[in-house]
Amino acid sequence: MILELAKKNEKVFFIGSDLSDDILRQFTKEMPRRFFMEGISEANIIGMAAGLALEGKIVYVNTIATFLTRRCFEQLVVDLCLHQANVRLIANGGGLVYAPLGPTHQAIDDIGILRAIPNMAIVAPADANEMKKIMEASLNHKGPLYIRLAKGYDPIVTDEVSPLTIGKAVLVRAGKDALVATTGITLKTALDAAEELKKEGIEISILHNHTIKPLDQEAIEKNAKNVPVIISIEEHNIIGGLGSAVAEIIAEANFTQPKKFKRIAIPDVFADEYGSQASLMKKYSITTEHLVKTIKELLQKTSIP
Repeated sequence: MILELAKKNEKVFFIGSDLSDDILRQFTKEMPRRFFMEGISEANIIGMAAGLALEGKIVYVNTIATFLTRRCFEQLVVDLCLHQANVRLIANGGGLVYAPLGPTHQAIDDIGILRAIPNMAIVAPADANEMKKIMEASLNHKGPLYIRLAKGYDPIVTDEVSPLTIGKAVLVRAGKDALVATTGITLKTALDAAEELKKEGIEISILHNHTIKPLDQEAIEKNAKNVPVIISIEEHNIIGGLGSAVAEIIAEANFTQPKKFKRIAIPDVFADEYGSQASLMKKYSITTEHLVKTIKELLQKTSIP
């Protein structure tokens, strides 16, 4: 997609960090003066990207999510966000993707880190279709943009044609009993849960937030207004991510009817075992089964059959 965007717009540049030689080989062949492969010096790369952006370029940077956030925090604040530089941070391995490499590589706090920085936008696609749309939308986005990638080859759960606007949530499914707010790959988890709950006569709404910042406050308030139960589900620390952002909106919405609210996320811990993304998601109950169970328990507490 970066190559396709570069063909459309001569302002597009790419900077990679410690990527294999075959990554974007075609890009280097066709546009060598707009392709840079740097070493493991991510803070310096952010400075390079900011410099190019301040000269009118649209810069895409690609490396591991933890390196882009934890390692480069000061550069993100001072070089990018303070100047609203047009740099797109493509972050490999959001969440628990790098489970085999342990907590140093698990981006469980990246959303929380970046939500606190003014001018930083954050997106997390559910699948390859949505990623393609986000990349297309990124070309004309004003200011820094963090694109949180999953591991790739995740199940396709979105279509190819529906429009996508950064900052606007998508109501994927409508239901009267509960609202589930998703981001990234948890859309698939919620869709599977909806099918299970439907068998028991429970209809849930699914509001997919491919954009976590700016979060679509209007859509959350509108879809939360008439349901008794609201749940957020994400592959991120329970502090500072989608759940925290949704909770802030609900707390200030002053609904006339009381709501039951629950966050499903990684607890505030570093993973204490190695494994796969799937095994750690199960360990921390970020699963269809747990989502179904949680919704049913909260509905029982509201006296809804």
